Amino acid sequence: MRSKMKISRRRFFPLAGGVLAATAFSRQMRGAQGIPVGIQLYMVNADLTKDPAGTLKKIAQIGYSEVEPAGFGTLSASQFRDLVRDAGLRAPSAHFGFGTDDTGKLLDDAKTLGVEYVVSSMLPPKDEGMPAFFMSLNSLSGDDFRHIAAKANEIGQKAKAVGLKYAYHNHNFEFRDMGDGKTGYDILLDETDPSVVKFETDCGWMKVGGKDPVEYLKRHGNRIAMLHVKDFKNITKPVTAIFSADRPQSTELGRGSIDYKPIVEAGLKAGVKHIFVEQEGPFKEVPAMEAAEIDYRFLKSLLS
Repeated sequence: MRSKMKISRRRFFPLAGGVLAATAFSRQMRGAQGIPVGIQLYMVNADLTKDPAGTLKKIAQIGYSEVEPAGFGTLSASQFRDLVRDAGLRAPSAHFGFGTDDTGKLLDDAKTLGVEYVVSSMLPPKDEGMPAFFMSLNSLSGDDFRHIAAKANEIGQKAKAVGLKYAYHNHNFEFRDMGDGKTGYDILLDETDPSVVKFETDCGWMKVGGKDPVEYLKRHGNRIAMLHVKDFKNITKPVTAIFSADRPQSTELGRGSIDYKPIVEAGLKAGVKHIFVEQEGPFKEVPAMEAAEIDYRFLKSLLS
C-alpha cells in the first residue's frame, strides 16, 4: 500500500503546478480582491415591500452576492432568511432598531437570519423615543455621544454573549466638532470597547460631514469591519446637520463628488471584508433598481 502512494519527483512538480493553477483560478472567480459586492437593502425598500422574493432575485441577477437587510417588512426573520437563500444570496450583517426595540428579541432575529454582524443605524443616547431623538440629532453634545458609546458597549457585550458581533453605522451628524478638535465619531471610537464594538463606516456620509474615510481607515482600520459606499453631488462644504437644506443630493456611484478608488483601496488594506452600496432616496433620475445596477457595476470595477 505504501508503494502505491509514492509520487516521484518528476510527477510531483506537474501536480503541484496544477494545484497552484487551480488555486489561482479560484481566486479569479472570487474577484481579484476576494471581496463580494453587497447592497444595503434599504436602498430598494419600496420594491422589497411590494415583492420581496422577486426583488431579491433581481438583486442576485444584477450580480450582487451579499445583502444587508434593514427590517423584514411584514415577514418574520425566518421567512426573510429563506427568501435570501432562495435567491442565492447571503446576509453577513443586518441593521436592527437597537435602542428602541428589545435587544434580546433583535439578537434572536439576528441568529435566525444567520448574520455575523448586527448593526445600529442610529442609537439614541436616552430612552426618550425616536421622535425626540430625531429632533435632537443636529445638537447632540459630547456627553450624548458618551451615552451612545455606553449603549453601544452594552449591546456589543450582549451580542458577543450569543456569538454575534456588533457594529455602529454613522451618518453625517457624528462629525460635528464637540470641542478640543474631536468629533462625535471620535468620541465613539475612544469610548467604546474595541473587543465588542466595531464600525460600519458610511463613507458617503463621512465625506458630507467633512472628513476623509481614507484617514480614518489608516488610523482606525482595526475597528472598521464594513463599509457603506454612496455618492453625493456637489459636496462643496461640510454639512453635519442631517435634516438640512444644505445637504447634497444623493446620486449613483461615479456620478457624484466622491473619488472611491483610494477609499476602497484603503478599506481593502485595512482588512475590510464586506462592502455594501447604498443610495439615499429620493430617486429622481433613475429608479432604485436601475440605480442598484449602476452602483454594482461601479463597485465591481474597483474590486476587479
